[in-house]
Amino acid sequence: MAQRKLSAPRIFDGTRFHENSALIVAEDGTIEALVPAPEAGDAERFEGILTPGFINAHCHLELSHMKGQIPEHTGLVDFVLLVISGRSEREATMPEAIAAAAEEMRRNGIVAVGDISNTTDTVSQKKLGHMRYYNFVEVLGWAPAGADASYRRSVEVLKGFEGCGPAALVPHASYTVSDPLWQLLQPHFGGHTISVHNQETPDEDEFIRNGSGAFVELYQKLGVDNRHHAGKGMSSLRSYFNKLHNAERRLLVHNTFLPEEDLAYALQTAGDSTFFCLCINANLYIENKVPSVEILRRHGAAIVIGTDSLASNWQLGVHEEIRSLRKHFPQVPLEEILGWATLNGAKALQMEDTLGSFEKGKTPGVVLLDPETLEVRRLA
Repeated sequence: MAQRKLSAPRIFDGTRFHENSALIVAEDGTIEALVPAPEAGDAERFEGILTPGFINAHCHLELSHMKGQIPEHTGLVDFVLLVISGRSEREATMPEAIAAAAEEMRRNGIVAVGDISNTTDTVSQKKLGHMRYYNFVEVLGWAPAGADASYRRSVEVLKGFEGCGPAALVPHASYTVSDPLWQLLQPHFGGHTISVHNQETPDEDEFIRNGSGAFVELYQKLGVDNRHHAGKGMSSLRSYFNKLHNAERRLLVHNTFLPEEDLAYALQTAGDSTFFCLCINANLYIENKVPSVEILRRHGAAIVIGTDSLASNWQLGVHEEIRSLRKHFPQVPLEEILGWATLNGAKALQMEDTLGSFEKGKTPGVVLLDPETLEVRRLA
């Protein structure tokens, strides 16, 4: 089989940098070896960093038609209202918008996506096989009386993702899933990565702990019966985390207002199988806040990177998320951030056997990253 020999000043293998090395890649994209440059002989030379393809651990591809529709800095509660009220606008453009967004991700060096799906609108795109997807079929239902109907509807959506890669029923967030609905979902968690939107706004903890705050008004506006909820006397994360006990892996998304004591609790409970997803550009778009990166690093948390949706971001590029992380947290080494974007992301989506690192037999894709501008070019 034909092969390519690729070299650059630095090669990131998914864990660390190599200098004066070359990557040998089979014609079908399989990694054959990472060797010292002299051993490779004649090799294509690129200026920049060669890295495995990026993993976008959190996206809402089905909202791509909402790009630019919602103003910046609305705050999460108003953002949620605007998504609910506006997602049917421009509906006729949805297939084209989904296809364009998927191509944008592929062009930006993304090889796999953890994608939130409330509908089957993305199925036809995913069946093309241009990227790998972990399909998180998101379940919402705050009123206990509606738990059965919410569950049955989501099961039907889940069936639609057959042939699109791994798929799992996942709870949206602590404040949108009633206790009866949690009980229906939990038997589905075994063997799966389970994604949860976590502590994206201070209102989340206020609502779960005390039964008060902006989410009360949200449910009033939506006409959802909230009389069952009087507050649990604990933080959002602590109210649900043990309900994920039988999940293979846990993916907590956003974490913009994650208290240090909750982080310590999660790591003590299930640290080896819990991943914390940063979507810094969405946090800036919605709340104009950045996540607690230094707290996560100090505790040795497994960090991954997501883009969120085009309803809450200006583009879908992991390299753009890296750019923002470097701007706000310049003390974090690029080598470490690239690990979040590659091998850590692959582990979170249970795809580390084939993606995330330059190891013999894997097919992770090859991306050329400019270390100064952070522009990307897909090579394989």
